[in-house]
Amino acid sequence: MARAMALLWASALILVPAIVVAQDIGVNWGTIASHPLDPKIVVNMFKDNGIKKVKLFDAASNTLKALAGTDIEVMVGIPNLHLQNLAENYSYAQAWVKENITAHVGKEGVNIKYVAVGNEPFLASYNGTYTNSTFPAMKNILKALNEAGVGKDIKVSTPLNGDVYMTPTYKPSDGIFRGDIADIMGQICEFLQENDAPFVINIYPFFNLYQNPGFPKEYAFFDNNSSDFDDDGVKYHNVFDANIDTLVAALQKAKTPDLPIIVGEVGWPTDGNIYATKQNAKRFYDGLLKKMASNDGTPLRPKKNPDVYMFCWLDEDLKSIDPGLFERHWGIFSFDGQPKFPMDLSGEGQNKSLVGAKDVPYFEKQWCVHNKDAPNQEDLAVKIEWACNNTDCTTLVPGASCSDMGLDMNASVAFNMYYQMQNQAEAACDFQGLAKLVKQDPSNETCQFPIMIKQFESTSSAPEPSGSSSDSPGSDSSTHSLSPSLQHLLQIVVGICIFWFA
Repeated sequence: MARAMALLWASALILVPAIVVAQDIGVNWGTIASHPLDPKIVVNMFKDNGIKKVKLFDAASNTLKALAGTDIEVMVGIPNLHLQNLAENYSYAQAWVKENITAHVGKEGVNIKYVAVGNEPFLASYNGTYTNSTFPAMKNILKALNEAGVGKDIKVSTPLNGDVYMTPTYKPSDGIFRGDIADIMGQICEFLQENDAPFVINIYPFFNLYQNPGFPKEYAFFDNNSSDFDDDGVKYHNVFDANIDTLVAALQKAKTPDLPIIVGEVGWPTDGNIYATKQNAKRFYDGLLKKMASNDGTPLRPKKNPDVYMFCWLDEDLKSIDPGLFERHWGIFSFDGQPKFPMDLSGEGQNKSLVGAKDVPYFEKQWCVHNKDAPNQEDLAVKIEWACNNTDCTTLVPGASCSDMGLDMNASVAFNMYYQMQNQAEAACDFQGLAKLVKQDPSNETCQFPIMIKQFESTSSAPEPSGSSSDSPGSDSSTHSLSPSLQHLLQIVVGICIFWFA
């Protein structure tokens, strides 16, 4: 009987294949959301999808507790706002390590492998704000880790934006570090080499396409068959490989040619811009995952791909839109943990569906839409502007998923987003009679009307934005102070309203 049961169990194991993930693939877990998922639900998503590596942008205790005992390899981030204190006060570094690292490691604890000190601190747009504090902060964190007895197992680095290096000839082989930070980059590279730590770089082919009107679109993807770039006989078929090798060349000139490289962020947004579509995102990730599975490396570092962390796991509806209106749509899952498109994490190119979040606590199935029968339609543009000032209207801009659908749809999208983000409060669906509740889903094939999830009560302080965004999470929903990008967004939406009224 026992033998029969054993055979039955073995058969069951054969019938349920393990989820395979392409070599060295991890994900970024950002939490700049009005209604974040319970961290336990997110960690179960990692398990269900076979994710073994996760990069965090802060050390929120509820997030780390959810990861405890999972053996998922974790890179813990330190927001830029801490860099000055970490650089100037070693006691601050000691306290940070005690609270956020040693309190969470050990038997049945969190498998912390890296501490990421700052997030893109040398970004050119920061105008040197963190130039003098980043490296001293890194040294103090390492000293505190060593003092705590975990420095050999937990490595210290800093995630950097691709603008830290450049090539004066456009050839990757001529890559050098940016002139204003060349000295400090040389010191950091030496520090990383001495401590067996990796160089962490964020690479975004989407930005090459978004920021440069003449950039060849095919070069941003991995299945490019129509264009390439010649570097003295070496052919580059995609900008990702060219970016990696530009960094490799810069490392060679900094006399650290063998420094390991980790791509801390790479991904493609799905809304908020004409290029930010689910179709383009799927194409990009299909190519990236196939590349990772092949492990063919780059021309200057063949036969070994860098570790890669996809950006990002979930959409974040409170991210700053200063870099672009797509910033809230980087997730491969929507804010409620539902997959946006098929993705084969093994890199084998099969049209597999990711495993979505389970047991998500939604509000009622009801939506707030424009009431076309209300008498005061002349006030509609003002009400839409107010709603967009207090919610997320990035799906309405030209080229986005809810664009070009008419005034009624514009109003309904704005009103519903405000209503849902206000936890479906009855007073949030009024707009002086211009809005009404409906029980039938107003979504169409391209434009989705979400139902909000019940808010997870986080005990941690609000984290700073991740990815390529600025260091502020955007204006609070209770204020009318607008960033330049939000002002631009409102101008677009109001302009559309005026067009339709005319």
